[in-house]
Amino acid sequence: MAYIITQPCIGTKDASCVEVCPVDCIHTSDGADQYFINPDECIDCGVCAEVCPVEAIFFEDDVPENWTSFKDLNSGFFKH
Repeated sequence: MAYIITQPCIGTKDASCVEVCPVDCIHTSDGADQYFINPDECIDCGVCAEVCPVEAIFFEDDVPENWTSFKDLNSGFFKH
């Protein structure tokens, strides 16, 4: 399991989560509208969710139903 970054991050891209991640598992690219959490590197500590100013980060099992598509979007980012 891992944490997932969802819709509120789009366009905001606040780096607070990146700064506090103890394993540096939060990434993005120049063309991406949001950050993504690498599910293979995430240690499920939840620190990123605590500091997210737009409350965009959820534990995988707790992602709101209307944002479940972000699970595939997140994992797909790391398949490239």
